[in-house]
Amino acid sequence: QVQLVESGGGLVQPGGSLRLSCVASGSISSINVMGWYRQTPGKQRELIASITPSGYRNYGGSMKDRFTISRDNAKDTVYLQMNSLKPEDTAVYYCAAGPTLGTVQSGASDLLVWGQGTQVTVSS
Repeated sequence: QVQLVESGGGLVQPGGSLRLSCVASGSISSINVMGWYRQTPGKQRELIASITPSGYRNYGGSMKDRFTISRDNAKDTVYLQMNSLKPEDTAVYYCAAGPTLGTVQSGASDLLVWGQGTQVTVSS
């Protein structure tokens, strides 16, 4: 089994920045692509970005100009740098991992592994 543990969430003022981290452990040979989602109450989980081991990035929404995904393969860690945060970015942010880009981007595959989530609150 693969375990994903996120960190780095918290309270930040509008216009501020946060960097989320997600460390993978366990049977990491079964995962390949990693990504980030977010979810607000009453809404579906939203894909933010995904990244392959070679560094190919794919952004799922309109956050590309402010959010950057990266990974450190040696540390089995994926990051999400979030800049110019807005109150509407308030959400629970989830790390996800799977064997293929399609698996991670689907958000619904049985092969997808999820972290427990980390709360990000943007408020003055």
